[in-house]
Amino acid sequence: MKKRLLILGSLDEFVLLVQLARQRGIYTIVCDGYHNSPAKRAADLSFDIPVTNIDEIAALCHSEHVDGIITSFSDLLFECMVKIADKAHLKCYLTPDKLCYYRDKTKMKTMFRTLGIPSPKFTCLEKSFSDEELADFHFPVVIKPIDKYGSRGVFVLDSIQRIRERFDECCASSDVKRILVEEYHDGHEFNMMTWVLDGKVQVISIADREKTSINKEDIPISTRNVYPSRLMKEVEVQATDILQRIVDYTGQRDGALSMQFFWSAQKGMAVCEVAGRFLGYEHELIELSSNLCLEEILLDYVYDEASLRKSLQHHNPHMKRCSAVLYFHGKELTIAHQETAREIAERDEVVFSQIFYQDGEAVVQHGPNPYVVRYYITADNREALDQITEDIFRRISVTAKDGTEILYHNQMTSYEK
Repeated sequence: MKKRLLILGSLDEFVLLVQLARQRGIYTIVCDGYHNSPAKRAADLSFDIPVTNIDEIAALCHSEHVDGIITSFSDLLFECMVKIADKAHLKCYLTPDKLCYYRDKTKMKTMFRTLGIPSPKFTCLEKSFSDEELADFHFPVVIKPIDKYGSRGVFVLDSIQRIRERFDECCASSDVKRILVEEYHDGHEFNMMTWVLDGKVQVISIADREKTSINKEDIPISTRNVYPSRLMKEVEVQATDILQRIVDYTGQRDGALSMQFFWSAQKGMAVCEVAGRFLGYEHELIELSSNLCLEEILLDYVYDEASLRKSLQHHNPHMKRCSAVLYFHGKELTIAHQETAREIAERDEVVFSQIFYQDGEAVVQHGPNPYVVRYYITADNREALDQITEDIFRRISVTAKDGTEILYHNQMTSYEK
């Protein structure tokens, strides 16, 4: 009987997953709340059901004789997959009772503290908090919603008074009217992706997550992620040990596990958060740098364990080539001219690009488009990759009708010797 796979998520990042599954002869069923989205158009069958409708999608799995479920790239999709798989009795590497360690920031931070994992000092505050609750904190601090991910509602503040003034704005989109406050770590930031196999953490990649400061109290924006990290030797062993302690604690035996963390020679390592999924908008770089396809890993987890083990056994996280994704954010203005952005997309070093707005459209921050422009680039070594990046940063321009530059100016990260 033909295998029948439910793929939770239908935007651009799921198209390749659908295509590879169909190439294997798997019947693909794509489901989420978006109508006529890219992965749905590529699938055998699709349903417009919001992913949070757990019972309805679990019933769909039974009625459509689904024998596997896959998602990634989003914390919400990951959480819903775990709950749906539990109700539909489908294979999944996590159970709902363990989700709190990956989805509840307070419990995640408490887990770090219990395990002795270095992490920025934190506390949770009600709106009526007292000054004494922050008496031993060093400013600046980061404030963020407890139950939301991404950059919305996240601020870097330098006083208790500013926390009070921005409290409501921080948790405006949150279901929980409390905020998480943690000391700000100004070291280098990293994205780490791994696969847990038989309870052991297998490192897939560690990337430099480079940022640019735009406004004083806004969290710096992500402007370039580079594979592999130039600081692999400094962070790989300790970061892997941290994730191993986490899976030993949570009981995760298999599946994707990612971590964002900071490191500097002066302060050492501090873990920001972990996630039970692969990271979005950059996993393609792993294939560009090492030929390991994470969509194939996800499919193999469900249907071909022998192939999964072979792929992980032969993978080298230090990688032979260097690749990066360049993110360009913009001000909320109407786009008139983006010829330069289109010209850059035609360069040989640009493997893939996406210009998210048409001429005449207004940029919307925290809207359906995550960026204004995005480029994926690759080179034989880090020096060449940096030169390409610097040139693109210098040349790119997207302007309004009056000539005002819409894009924020990305800055190259300076590394310690």
